[in-house]
Amino acid sequence: TMSLRDHALSLFRGAVGTVRPAPMLQRALKLQGDGCPQLLVKGQAFPVKRDLYLVGFGKAVLGMAAAAEEILGDRLTRGIISVPLGIQESLQRAGMQEMLLKPHSKIQVIEGAKNNLPDAEALKGAVAIQELAEGLTADDLLLVLISGGGSALLPAPIPPILLEEKEKLTKVLASRGAAIQELNIVRKTLSVLKGGGLAQLAHPAQVVSLILSDVIGDPLDIIASGPTAASSHSVQDCLQILTKYNLLHNLPKSVEMVLSSSPSKPTAPENYSHVSNIILGSNTLALEEAKRQAEGLGYAALVLSAAVRGEVGRVATLYCQLIQLVCLGFASLGEGPLSDELRGNLLQLAAELQIPGLDLAEFLQALRGLGPDRPVCILAGGETTVQLQGTGKGGRNQELALRVGLGLHRAQATGASSPQGRCEILFFSGGTDGQDGPTEAAGAFCSPGLVAEALQEGLDVETFLRNNDSYAFFSQFQGGHHLLVTGLTGTNVMDIQAILIRAM
Repeated sequence: TMSLRDHALSLFRGAVGTVRPAPMLQRALKLQGDGCPQLLVKGQAFPVKRDLYLVGFGKAVLGMAAAAEEILGDRLTRGIISVPLGIQESLQRAGMQEMLLKPHSKIQVIEGAKNNLPDAEALKGAVAIQELAEGLTADDLLLVLISGGGSALLPAPIPPILLEEKEKLTKVLASRGAAIQELNIVRKTLSVLKGGGLAQLAHPAQVVSLILSDVIGDPLDIIASGPTAASSHSVQDCLQILTKYNLLHNLPKSVEMVLSSSPSKPTAPENYSHVSNIILGSNTLALEEAKRQAEGLGYAALVLSAAVRGEVGRVATLYCQLIQLVCLGFASLGEGPLSDELRGNLLQLAAELQIPGLDLAEFLQALRGLGPDRPVCILAGGETTVQLQGTGKGGRNQELALRVGLGLHRAQATGASSPQGRCEILFFSGGTDGQDGPTEAAGAFCSPGLVAEALQEGLDVETFLRNNDSYAFFSQFQGGHHLLVTGLTGTNVMDIQAILIRAM
């Protein structure tokens, strides 16, 4: 029989495959007619009166651009995309030719944002895109390709702010635990192109954005900092965030200047009538595919949420309690004081985490109805946050996996849920872009058994976690067999988690 790890791997691959750029664009984008051709996007028609231009930025945009150029052919006048440093070489090495532009492509590629941080090269890309947008007329159509990581690849701070100053501010915010949404609001307020800036510069041209979402709930104004979407945030929001993290009083002069002269209200939505923003791929889409695959492998599969967020330790606790509840069901102890207590804890924790759109009571009801005879697969997606306190190497997916493993091991050791012993359990978390923190891994697989083995070998799991060193932990075992290493996937819809449980 296949191991749970093999199953988890095949679910992950299926999920990522469905949000790869080429299949996604081929499903959504068509070019029709000769005289006055039309661009059809998910059934919406946009006339191409004169020239068709393409710009893009993000981790998945190279593959999106290659697929778009195939579809657009000679109608494409010119394009510029800003993509992560080294991505062409990585994809070449990985044999992913279909993600690369053809020789003689009309699309210029600018690589930048080393380690996902804005730099001089990314700035060069942003300026080139800005100049292209500013030169468009009412008869032109601008196709904009956007994916996660677009923020770092489109840095054009409002003068006189320097890129370094904006960078430093973002770094300090991140280190103080600011969520990605908060970081984006601050970046946006200090940028020329973000927060709808690109759409405004491209006016009066028709702007059609195709978006691969890497943000919970797919909010258009947050993905890649919303360059083509009306911003729902004002300077007030930015000041509030700076106050919350105690940064208001030591800002660079240039940032103070821009903040004090920014309009207090966001641009009115009616100024975006020339723009259409269309979501092509998202975490939800990927989870639906993973669920299909799991059912094909014989699992009773449920999707918890595509919007799991919160501090990694709290999310790990949520998953541990869910797993214990399923194991009680397997041991025919699904009703009783222990499972009631777990349900109560779960409902309280879910309320505290405020996961958008999650009805946990309903989910637990569905879980109850599964019956003990089939293996269970619980799927979820989203993006957790990690407070960095150590100097180790890891990423949020590896840390989450290790925390879940440790939590389950502890529950077993205290005898709080002995029935766990009758279940084979695997927890898995992976980044769909193939990257997790500054490591070559995309995530990790963990089981309570792995933690028990580590403790027997005298490894202190606590210390690894305190030092944010999950990568080093997983590297110690079976040649890194518990690490998920996929290489760059060419796409990005946040993270995917899977809980696989079968009776022993």
